Amino acid sequence: MERISSRQNALVKQFRDVAQGVLSDAMLLDGDHLIQEAVASGVAISNAAFSERLADSRLASRLQSAGTRVVVVSDAVLDAMSPVRSPSGVVAIARRPAASLEDALAKTPALVLMLHDVQDPGNVGAVVRAAEGCGATGVVCSEHTADPFGWKALRGAMGSTFRLPLAVRQALPAAVAAARTGGLRIFATTARGGASLPECDLRVPAAILLGGEGPGLPPDLVDAADARLTIPMQPPVESLNVAIAAALVIYEATRQRQTRGVHVAL
Repeated sequence: MERISSRQNALVKQFRDVAQGVLSDAMLLDGDHLIQEAVASGVAISNAAFSERLADSRLASRLQSAGTRVVVVSDAVLDAMSPVRSPSGVVAIARRPAASLEDALAKTPALVLMLHDVQDPGNVGAVVRAAEGCGATGVVCSEHTADPFGWKALRGAMGSTFRLPLAVRQALPAAVAAARTGGLRIFATTARGGASLPECDLRVPAAILLGGEGPGLPPDLVDAADARLTIPMQPPVESLNVAIAAALVIYEATRQRQTRGVHVAL
């Protein structure tokens, strides 16, 4: 198995570039669990670096057998390859899954999250995890939403990124128009003034608009929606973390669909 001992090695630089988003078609995976999830989802992994203590692991052998370039590195070199404060002992470069807006809207009955300027990558990852766990069929991210394929977001999603159609860098007004053309009803989440979440009929094919940390959704997107919904809360709390809000809305939609069936509004 190839060994690298210099932090100036070209492969080390490649890992750094991927972590910084320089290579737009690649993503960096840190940790045994995340890499295992990628492998199980059929994600192509081109390079993997293992610390000495994990060089003989089952994962290293599996990746090498699959044609991945596997290298063994010192702890100092691994620190240079991984952006994580405390590297887990294995880091890999993989090809990003490619999904278009059409892919994110395609599965029926549709239940799609649309994120407007959610800037914290940890929040984006948590939204993706909640979306898959609670039954969403796709996620659409605006141009200024943090990259769900960035290393921080990937760690937050814990593998859901590989299984859920994610359309990134989308102009949300156009995405909303495409969703409506496809028969989806558009719901805008608002801190106040909307219909109470349990009273919203979410059995129809739906796209849920969620705003970023702080400002929420801009007025033009709220006005473009077919309906507004508000999550009822006990005072003095007025708002929730975007990932928690996403989970509550998707969970309620899935609950309604399972207990009362899905219908298409005419």
